Amino acid sequence: MWPSSIRYCNDSSSNVAAKVRRSRRAWLVGSTLACFAGAGEARAEDAVVLEDVVVQTIGKTDARPLQQAPTVGKTGTKLEDLPQSITIIPQQVVKEQGGTDLKAAIRDVSGVSQGGGDGFGFGDRLLIRGLNPQVYNDGFSDGDQRNNISHSLNGVQSIEVLKGPGSALLGSGPPGGSINIVHYQPSPILAYGAGVQFGSFDALSSHYYVTGPTTTVPGLNFRVDALVEHSDGFRNLRSADYEFRPELSWSHEDHLFNFSVDVRHIEHKADAAGLIYFQGSPINVSRDTNYSSPFGYANQDYVRTALSDVWNVTDYLTINNRFSYVHRSESILRNGDGSVVVGTTDTKRQLRQQVDSLDDFDYQLEPIWKFTTGDVKHTLLTGFEARRQMLFANRSTADLPNIANVFAPNVPEASVNGLNFLSDATHSGFIDQLNATYLSAYAADQIDVTDKFKVRLTGREDWWDTSLTPEEFVPGRVFQNNQLIEPGNTYRRIDTPFSWSAGALYKILPGVSPFVGVARSYLANFSSEATQAGIHDPESAMQYEAGVKFAALEDRLTLTVAGFNVQRNNVFTLVGDTGVFDAQKTRGIEADFQMAVTPEWKVVANVTDQAASLTDNPSAPTAIGKQPIGVPLHIVNIWSTYDFAIGGLTGFKAGGGMQYRDKIFGDQLNTETVPAYTIFDAVLSYAKPTWDASIGMKNITNKLYFTNANGAGAFVGEPRTVYAKMDVHF
Repeated sequence: MWPSSIRYCNDSSSNVAAKVRRSRRAWLVGSTLACFAGAGEARAEDAVVLEDVVVQTIGKTDARPLQQAPTVGKTGTKLEDLPQSITIIPQQVVKEQGGTDLKAAIRDVSGVSQGGGDGFGFGDRLLIRGLNPQVYNDGFSDGDQRNNISHSLNGVQSIEVLKGPGSALLGSGPPGGSINIVHYQPSPILAYGAGVQFGSFDALSSHYYVTGPTTTVPGLNFRVDALVEHSDGFRNLRSADYEFRPELSWSHEDHLFNFSVDVRHIEHKADAAGLIYFQGSPINVSRDTNYSSPFGYANQDYVRTALSDVWNVTDYLTINNRFSYVHRSESILRNGDGSVVVGTTDTKRQLRQQVDSLDDFDYQLEPIWKFTTGDVKHTLLTGFEARRQMLFANRSTADLPNIANVFAPNVPEASVNGLNFLSDATHSGFIDQLNATYLSAYAADQIDVTDKFKVRLTGREDWWDTSLTPEEFVPGRVFQNNQLIEPGNTYRRIDTPFSWSAGALYKILPGVSPFVGVARSYLANFSSEATQAGIHDPESAMQYEAGVKFAALEDRLTLTVAGFNVQRNNVFTLVGDTGVFDAQKTRGIEADFQMAVTPEWKVVANVTDQAASLTDNPSAPTAIGKQPIGVPLHIVNIWSTYDFAIGGLTGFKAGGGMQYRDKIFGDQLNTETVPAYTIFDAVLSYAKPTWDASIGMKNITNKLYFTNANGAGAFVGEPRTVYAKMDVHF
């Protein structure tokens, strides 16, 4: 996918490119240098360049969408040669649409939607092909799929979405796919800027950056990104996000060293219930009605330090050394989901208090070899990964008074005073220490059999050592062979799964490339939410995929169509707050379309048609064959922009789009239906060489819609909102 603001350029048109020193033995990291329309020359913010680095400016070939090389692929292979579905979303496209976070970016990729079998009203809860994905931060895992963090666009260059299993290359991961957030690298050219966006409900998002060379050490460059966000929320669900991300890169001889620190403090007012609905219709209350305890919260602190070395040993060998350490603490005070809003004698309203603390160490060693066997070219990635996770989780629950009338709700509790928090089985509590050690050896071979025939093979052997040490007894928790889980003991399991994938692509005609692939994946059931079931067998999945990549008119028109069939087994799912294990399959077809109709008019669209069903459900056998919670059958997204001039003054752009998501279900038996929705957005912008501004409106028709299902409740989408934004860059 290309930003609609990118224009073609070459070395002679870019002063930035002319300033960068070139050498024969150099290494390009990240994406290529781009020239932006109306800017006169490439902004240093968007130039991923370093001293002693070959800079590839975007000409007609490099600007083509299928010519991009996603970092999530790890072998530097272009999209047009990869026999799998991967989409790259530039930050510019998301900002053009008025988006400020990862959730806003998913509209630009087929098969991706908000939702899931469980969610607590905070964090990024997403589905790809009806299945859970994993979010990565520059190639490092960024948390589990449930108690996740929300991801902003602070310092983000692009978002890469690999659909389907990726654990053969990336380690323990869910079968839905992998979302890799790629950050800008420091530049040797001094540049700085800021941006601010104001919106309805006192929404504020501001970002700042500065990048350039240091004056003390040759080849040492820096970049600093900062973010401040705040919103009161239309249902009084306040949120805030404060981020600071400094980074250094040093090009020295044949090495490229990089060091970054990512610091975040994120606040959300927790809302596990959303708005109550019955049989496909929300109850007759205003959309800003709130059934959650007014003092609930979900606050998180996150610090990641990362160090890497790209060593260009020879023309045929490059060695990547990478290390990351994350400390993440989470403090949550939330209600149970919408199925217990009213409460009965058997199921009462509850307030869940939880504190998690995670330390995550991750080391990766990846030599990349380039060689030939006869006339066949190979790019062989070999790798070793060692990862250590230490998670402490403390959860207790208090019973709450019932809400007497959901049609005229009056939340009885005003504070935690007088509430009795317990950790027994009926209150889903625990105090646990969880540890995991993951050791992995893996390889991926991108094979150019001919200029037209491409083959990709990956394999990964894992050694997983996971353990649970409880600090208090919780009735009902059992380990293998129905062994009770009791304090003073450590319960441990060893797993040695082998993940693999294989794919082939053949360019039958210029711009026409059919591809096929198959992948086997495994996911360790390791999270604070899964401890109710002890340490359990890993999840497994198998995906079959076939499609075609099509490009015409010098890539002004691109189309990728893929059919898929995914079966996943031993899936940990929360039903209410109870953990169960089931199995699911999804099959369907999806298409991503991009076209520059004229130099001024561009269209981006995607469509998904899928069928998903539960294939095993020991806790509710009658649910077999039913549609999984939160999975839509159809998704359609369209976005279009048009550049124009007024009275000879160029730089104006009008944009608009539509989002459609089919109905989803909120329970395993498919009796509670969350209705389908269609919403429309529009934006008008103006760009000059050093600044740009825009005003826009989301949900123009003020449609009442729901993004996620959660028990008998559903999270409400934003009403009509207006925003204005401005960016300056020098």
